[in-house]
Amino acid sequence: MKKIYIIALFIIIATLAIIKIYPKPELKYKKVQGYIQGTTYHITYQYKKNKDLHPEIEKILHNFDKSLSTYDSTSIISRINNNDPSVLADDLFIEVFKKSAEVNQKSEGAFDITVAPIVNAWGFGFKPGVNVDSSLIDSLMHFVGMKKVKLEGRKIIKENPSVMLDVNAIAQGFSVDIVCRYFDKKKINNYLVEIGGELRSKGLNPKGEDWIIGIDRPVDGNNIPGQSLQAIVKIKDKSLSTSGNYRKFYEKNGIKYAHTMDPKTGYPVLSRLLSSTVLADDCITADAYATVFMVFGLEKSIDFLSKNKFLEAYLVYSDDNGKFKVYVTEGMKAHVIEEEK
Repeated sequence: MKKIYIIALFIIIATLAIIKIYPKPELKYKKVQGYIQGTTYHITYQYKKNKDLHPEIEKILHNFDKSLSTYDSTSIISRINNNDPSVLADDLFIEVFKKSAEVNQKSEGAFDITVAPIVNAWGFGFKPGVNVDSSLIDSLMHFVGMKKVKLEGRKIIKENPSVMLDVNAIAQGFSVDIVCRYFDKKKINNYLVEIGGELRSKGLNPKGEDWIIGIDRPVDGNNIPGQSLQAIVKIKDKSLSTSGNYRKFYEKNGIKYAHTMDPKTGYPVLSRLLSSTVLADDCITADAYATVFMVFGLEKSIDFLSKNKFLEAYLVYSDDNGKFKVYVTEGMKAHVIEEEK
């Protein structure tokens, strides 16, 4: 019996020696970037197999566009907008449609994917803009409203063929979630996925810390992400999305027209709320409500946040004197590590 113990001890010591001599290879973080959905993406991840997953990521994003990109004439959403009788919604489209309907209800119509005819008319959509006047808006508003479209099985049923869908206010956030689902399936525990400014994190960054994210300062001309920051926040296992009117706008006859549309009026939103950054568990939710708050404006957004604790937010607005002010929810304050005064 003593001999057996000696042999077992020898095996353990030998094993430990081998482990010390041949340590487990270090798991390095990989960074990939590219261009998709009319914007850029930057993804950092740590994979146990130290494998380059860029080709798989590109395939995922390409398939996503084939479902939900209004700029791809062959996509499912484009075929629906063009009233193709043979088109069937896939799982990606169905999930976005159901989430859009949910946010539409909770926001009392402030979020509405049937706003496409209005967005196009104002020149911010997938069709060329036109000369807008009140009579045109009145006519187009007949085709806006989630009650004018429904999902039956895999078929989209429209009240009128002129009803069109635009999911740009929610799709990018959802694309982030789709990449993250792929990573989760691969059992990747540390990553940051950013697509067009919408992002989601898990685990820790290469320094072994929470992920550090910049919130852009919402001033005209700040067109390069990260060039001028309003705040720096840290996040872990959360999603972050920012919406604002300081980049997507144009001026005509001395009037500034921003890309955020009010689905109830058909006109661009005029508000002292300059940007809304939303923190949520998933990016589809953060993306949608960042848009909702831009439509709501400051006061209504604050009221909504007080009643819906599943969201945290960092809102930047201008006071009566044109000076920058911020409203930060209590839960969001714990994530802010630096602010521009």
